[in-house]
Amino acid sequence: MAAEQQSVHVVALTCLLSALVFQTCGTPAGELRWDDAGYVLYCPCMGRFGNQADHFLGSLAFAKMLNRTLAVPPWIVYRHHSPPYTNVHVPYSEFFQLEALSAYHRVVSLEDFMEKLAPKHWLLGQRKAYCFETAAQRSADKKSCPMKDGNPFGPFWNYAGVEFDESVLFSGISFSAYHQPQWMKKFPPSEHPVLAMPGAPAPFPVIEEHVGLQRYMVWSHRMVKEGEEHISTLLTRPYVGIHLRIGIDWQNACKLLKSGDAGPHFMASPQCVGYNRQTALPLTMTMCLPDLSEIRRAVKMWVKKTSARSVYIATDSESHNKDIEKLFKGKVKVVSLQPDSAQMDLYILGRADHFIGNCVSSFTAFVKRERDVHGLSSSFFGMDTPGKVNQKEEL
Repeated sequence: MAAEQQSVHVVALTCLLSALVFQTCGTPAGELRWDDAGYVLYCPCMGRFGNQADHFLGSLAFAKMLNRTLAVPPWIVYRHHSPPYTNVHVPYSEFFQLEALSAYHRVVSLEDFMEKLAPKHWLLGQRKAYCFETAAQRSADKKSCPMKDGNPFGPFWNYAGVEFDESVLFSGISFSAYHQPQWMKKFPPSEHPVLAMPGAPAPFPVIEEHVGLQRYMVWSHRMVKEGEEHISTLLTRPYVGIHLRIGIDWQNACKLLKSGDAGPHFMASPQCVGYNRQTALPLTMTMCLPDLSEIRRAVKMWVKKTSARSVYIATDSESHNKDIEKLFKGKVKVVSLQPDSAQMDLYILGRADHFIGNCVSSFTAFVKRERDVHGLSSSFFGMDTPGKVNQKEEL
């Protein structure tokens, strides 16, 4: 833990130095200077937090590749089954330290960009949207970027207070480093100061080269305080954290694997089967949708290996806490907090003495990346040793 705190201090110091040079973290007076190198704006409009986090890392890398400041968007939290029954837009800094990102590249929150910079530099009536020609085909006139068509696009840009006046279409170019020269030539910041896009300028899942950027996503002080309070109150170390992705929507998704409509590279599975499609390991149904037998087996094994005294369960559905409690005859405490904020589950899983996740889930992928940064052990259901499918599961 001392090493982790030292790492956070180093990141914070780097941000301070970056602020002095680039003015990206603001001045004591709260003022921001316009970046003549330009900005990247986007809507994190694909999926829930795990997907948004994958896209965020790629978008951060894209902004650095073009040497533009990234206007960091809020997280979109979907609350369709509880008040207010609409999307909630949560500023990045609620969960993570915005300043820590500056150790990698220049950033500003989207909220600050719109409030403090846009009124003077990204003028009303001159706000352009940028998208692929294929995306424009979804619009009524076939030549406008569908920036605000449907949910979550419309609510997101309304939250930001943006109306678009013109669309700039492009094709024959991707977000990869290979096309960096084309981006620089086609969209010089002197003529295109703000690249505002309908979705993230990044692939899903996050590519292997960008996985390490997770180190710049440092939990906010509030999250650390609340998370550590939960851990000290509810759990006894050592503890094993597990992520059960077994809800009905996930069951339907995993059927694609069973039917053969999905291969080894399925959603976030490259994190465990490998990023090279030619050499990818087989992806089994147990890795996608572990049954109760596999859950019990894996938990029992890792509790024994780590001499765990507690098990923490994060789930989108049934926690199976009673079944897991029976395994240990009351000798191991089993906790499922089911907090209002999924990020609290992520924090607690990230601090576990060992973590068992779902190979295909981007929620698990976030935890796995964070634990890798801090040198903490992780495994997957159906894969006790990352990079090696459990023998009885091999196809």
